[in-house]
Amino acid sequence: MEKNINVTLKIWRQVGPKEKGKFETYKLDNVSTDSSFLEMMDVLNERLISERKVPIAFDHDCREGICGMCSLYINGHPHGPDGEITTCQLHMRNFKDGQTIVIEPWRSAAFPIIRDLMVDRGAFDKIIQAGGYVSINTGGVPDANSIPISKVDADEAMDAASCIGCGACAAACKNSSAMLFVAAKVSQLALLPQGKVEAAHRAKAMVAKMDELGFGNCTNTGACEAECPKNVSISHIARLNREFLSAKFKD
Repeated sequence: MEKNINVTLKIWRQVGPKEKGKFETYKLDNVSTDSSFLEMMDVLNERLISERKVPIAFDHDCREGICGMCSLYINGHPHGPDGEITTCQLHMRNFKDGQTIVIEPWRSAAFPIIRDLMVDRGAFDKIIQAGGYVSINTGGVPDANSIPISKVDADEAMDAASCIGCGACAAACKNSSAMLFVAAKVSQLALLPQGKVEAAHRAKAMVAKMDELGFGNCTNTGACEAECPKNVSISHIARLNREFLSAKFKD
């Protein structure tokens, strides 16, 4: 049943990457619990514009949990307090009347703030460019039953491929590690015959680029898996380590 709540929003405001930021407080009344979190942010921005104030900058695109752009740190959790969802799938029914909601951008040296709640996640694109590809011609789409891949491997590869590159793993990690992201991208190809050609180069190149871009080391606390909206398993990190060590031994 729909009802309205009043909330207090503490939102990080920052004009640019080199400017000093601060929290600003806004009160929003009569927020429908059926509205999504981003719809609530839209309402706030409409009010700010009507008051001739600068609206809050935040990323969004598909609003269907696919693109991973809605990267907000809400009350101490990437994408908010609900599990296995992105921010655009979070609804205001998860909050109580009179509650204070703290909204921040991703906190990672590798994700510099562009403005307010927007961060530059181009580091992930650079990691993919370093080795997340296959060079062989895979042709058209073959019949599923003719592909020489076991269902177990195919399912695990698809689980890894479900990573949307939102950056929640790095934002949740105390070391700002991107190991879960890199592991997912390596794992989805390592399990398939098409990915064998570049296997050694891929693991070394992507790990090297991750280190170069300033991401921290993994210390296996599991925060990345707990906050991942697509529930990508940290077991893929073990596979990344095996792929990387195997490539080093070949050298």
